[in-house]
Amino acid sequence: MAIDGPRRPAHGTPGGVEDTLGFVARGLALLALLTLVGCAGHSDRTLEARSALDAGRPKAALQLYNEQLEVKSEKEIPEDVGGDNTLLLLDRSMILQQLEKYELASRDLELADKEIELLDFSRNALDSIGKYMFSDDTGPYKAPPYEKLMINTMNMVNYLARGDLNGARIEARRLAVMQKYLKESENPAQAMMGPGSYLAGFTFEKSGKPDQALRYYDEALAFGNYQSLRDAVTRLSSLSGYSTPRLRKLISGEDPTQAALDADQSVAIEPVLAASLAATLAKTNDFELSFQAELPAGTEAAATGGGASPPVADDSGASASPPVADDSGEIFAIVNFGRVPAKFAKRIPIGLALTYASAWMSPTDHARANELALQGLVTWVNYPELGKPRGTYDTPGFGLDGDWQQLEGALAVDREVRSAYDHARGAIIAAAITRMISRVVAGNVAGKAAGDDALGLLLNLGTQATLTAVDTPDTRSWATLPARMAFGRVRVPPGKHRVLLQARGHKLSESVDVPANGFKVVAMTVLE
Repeated sequence: MAIDGPRRPAHGTPGGVEDTLGFVARGLALLALLTLVGCAGHSDRTLEARSALDAGRPKAALQLYNEQLEVKSEKEIPEDVGGDNTLLLLDRSMILQQLEKYELASRDLELADKEIELLDFSRNALDSIGKYMFSDDTGPYKAPPYEKLMINTMNMVNYLARGDLNGARIEARRLAVMQKYLKESENPAQAMMGPGSYLAGFTFEKSGKPDQALRYYDEALAFGNYQSLRDAVTRLSSLSGYSTPRLRKLISGEDPTQAALDADQSVAIEPVLAASLAATLAKTNDFELSFQAELPAGTEAAATGGGASPPVADDSGASASPPVADDSGEIFAIVNFGRVPAKFAKRIPIGLALTYASAWMSPTDHARANELALQGLVTWVNYPELGKPRGTYDTPGFGLDGDWQQLEGALAVDREVRSAYDHARGAIIAAAITRMISRVVAGNVAGKAAGDDALGLLLNLGTQATLTAVDTPDTRSWATLPARMAFGRVRVPPGKHRVLLQARGHKLSESVDVPANGFKVVAMTVLE
C-alpha cells in the first residue's frame, strides 16, 4: 500500500537542485563550526593560567587550574583524575610547590603518577603514537619518559623541604625503577637522571645509609660534574668501603664525568652515560658552572655591606668551606625557576613533513603520501610542536648569614626537554602523516559512495574536515615543569641561620634552626 505525501524531487529537477544547494550551504556552515571547535586543545585551555604565571600571579593561576578541574580549592581533587585532569594535576602541583604547599603538591604528583602511562616512540609503535598524539584531550595521557622521571625528582623536593626522609626514600625507590627502564631502553631522557640521583643520594646520606648514598651520588656524577658533592662523598667514603672511578676522581678534584666505568672496581647501578649523550653533556657544561661571581643586588649581605665575597676555590673549582665543628649540620638550597616549553599545534608542508618522517614510515605509506601530495589532495600536515621556554637566562642567588654562596646548575631541564622532543619528532610527524592518509582515503570513499555530484563533493569534504577537527594534535604536556634546577650545599655550625634565595626577581628569606649533625632543606620555585 502506497503512502501518500509529497515526493522528494530528483537531483535533476529544479527543486532537487535547490534542495541540494541548500544542503551544501548548511553543510559548509557546519564544517566551519567543526573547524573552530576542533582547533581548541589543552594548550589553549591552559593559556590564561600560564599567562598568569608569566605575570607573577601564581595564586590566580592556581584558581584557574582549580576551575579547569571543577573543584572549589586546591584542597580538593576532581572525581575523575584521569584524562586531561592528569595533566592539570601535574601543572597544579608545581604551582602548589611555588606557594610552599608541599603536602598538597605531593598529593597531586602522586595521583598523577598513578594515572600516567609512557608513550613508546619505537618504530613499531606508530599506531599508538597516532592514537595518543592526534586524539582528543580526554583519553589517557601518554607521557614522554622525561616527565615520568621528573615526577619523582620533583616530589623528592617536596618531601625534603618538609624534612620527611621517609617520603623522600619512597620517591627515590620509585625513581630507581624509572631509571632502570630508561637505561635498558637507551632513552635520551637518561640525561635528566642527574638531579634525581643527587637528591636520592642526599636522602640516603641523611638517613644514615652511606652505601646507598654513594651509589646514588655515583649515578649523579655520570651526568654532571657536581663538585658540590665533593665534601659529602669524602665524608661518606670514610664510613663505607664503596668506591668507583667517578667517586675517586671527585675526591681528588678531577672531573668525575670523564671517568670510565670499571666493572671490576664498581658494583654501582649501571649508568649511566651512553656515548650518544656526550653531546648533551657538552651543551650543558656552561650551566654546570657556578652561577654568579658576586652577590645579587638587593640581597641582605649587599644591604649590610657584610661578607659579600665569594668563597675561595681551590684548583679544582670546588669551594673551600671554612672549618666547622664535628657536630656541624648542613643547609641544602634548591632553586627551581622558569618553565619548560609548552606544546602548540603547528602546520608544515607535506614535503617537509615527509623529510622529517622518512626514517619512521614504511615504503608503502611513504609512496601513498607522495601520491596524494602529487594529486593535490594533501598539502599540509598538523602535529604538536614545542614552544619557547621561560626564564632560562635568569641568574639565581643563594645567601647565607649575609655571605654569598655558590649555586651549582643541577639541570637545564628545558634543553633536555627539547633534546628528547627532537629525538621523537620523526615518529610524531610520521604518525600524523599516517593518520592523514587514512583521513583522505575515508573522504574519497564517502565521495564515491554518494556519486559524482555536489552532495558527493560535500560528503568527501565533510568526512575529511570532520576527521581533521577530531584529529587536532594533542598539545598536552607538563607545562609548569621548571626550566632550570640549581643546588647549593653548605656545612654550618648547629643553631639558627638566615637563608636568602633569589630567582626571577623574587626573594625568599627564611630563618632556619639546624640541629647538631642535622640538616635543613630550603627550596624556592618560581614559574615565570
